[in-house]
Amino acid sequence: MAEKEKKRSMDYTLLLIVLSLVVIGLMILYSTSAYNGQVKFHDSFYYLKKQAFATILGVLLMLFVAGIDYHIWEKVAVCGYLAAVALSIAVMLFGREYNGSKRWLALGPFSFQPSEFSKVALIIFLSWLVTKNVKTIGKMSTLCKIMIWILPIVGLVGASNLSTAIIILGIGVILIFVASPKYAQFIGMGSLGIGFMGIFLALESYRLERLAIWRNPEKYEKGYQTLQGLYAIGSGGLFGTGLGNSVQKLGFVPEAQNDMIFSIICEELGLVGASFIVLLFLLLIWRFFLVATHCRDLFGALIAAGAMAHMMIQVILNIAVVTNTIPNTGITLPFISYGGTSVVFLLCEMGLVLSVSAQGEG
Repeated sequence: MAEKEKKRSMDYTLLLIVLSLVVIGLMILYSTSAYNGQVKFHDSFYYLKKQAFATILGVLLMLFVAGIDYHIWEKVAVCGYLAAVALSIAVMLFGREYNGSKRWLALGPFSFQPSEFSKVALIIFLSWLVTKNVKTIGKMSTLCKIMIWILPIVGLVGASNLSTAIIILGIGVILIFVASPKYAQFIGMGSLGIGFMGIFLALESYRLERLAIWRNPEKYEKGYQTLQGLYAIGSGGLFGTGLGNSVQKLGFVPEAQNDMIFSIICEELGLVGASFIVLLFLLLIWRFFLVATHCRDLFGALIAAGAMAHMMIQVILNIAVVTNTIPNTGITLPFISYGGTSVVFLLCEMGLVLSVSAQGEG
């Protein structure tokens, strides 16, 4: 009886790490957004209140999803994929434009980013699709067939949000890589992926401009954000200036609560504080790995592997952008950057992994 209960117990270490990131994220968000909230909305708690509401909703959904047998999602995997495609088309036709990009759909007073839903829907759909084709997964024809299902989502999302399209493509490739017994064929797939991204870069001149800004940010007006972010990182030193004491967030780093929030973390908490947050993400990714390896079936293992790929890619890309290791792509830092849609669907994704962990081998 005790053994059975152990198998049905969710990964509470994973849950604790997620809740720790959520709480730390809210604290850091208030520190980085209070100035902008006061200037723009005469309310220093403006961003915090909206994020807190989304976080509470997300936590409730996470616990709800964690209590459901994850196998039920196999039955709606195709419907979820089709909904993601439909919502992506709706954004192109009726989306709300912000900073030159159509990424939001308005639902009365609320708005959300369908691309965040697409990440979760694609993880479930690909986990189901790979499971259905597991006997022939080593054949190149099967890999191409699976990749064909990924490309519509990548193309539709990439039309207005290249960074999210890269994440979605990365999730798909990693899931197939995990399930496939052969590795040589991924060289060809990698070449196709690079070519696909090259076409996307060439379609819009501003994407090529980002490459030039990345190489010489000081020569371009649009390199201002990158330079200010690097100044923030450099001024933090080992222990930082203290939470709430950032200078760069006072209008020098535009929208500090969004993509560039890690630079403010480095300034206020220093190398030690930033390293602690990176360590939490590493522990989270490690728990995903353990859940995937201990899962009793392929579908659950792939869900955990997909969440691991999502978290790994997004954290790496965000930190790489902030440190100017790669061109600016507009990727948020999970659980910490401002964004209600992002935190709600991230927590739903965590609920999926917790559900898988509750039925693993312990």
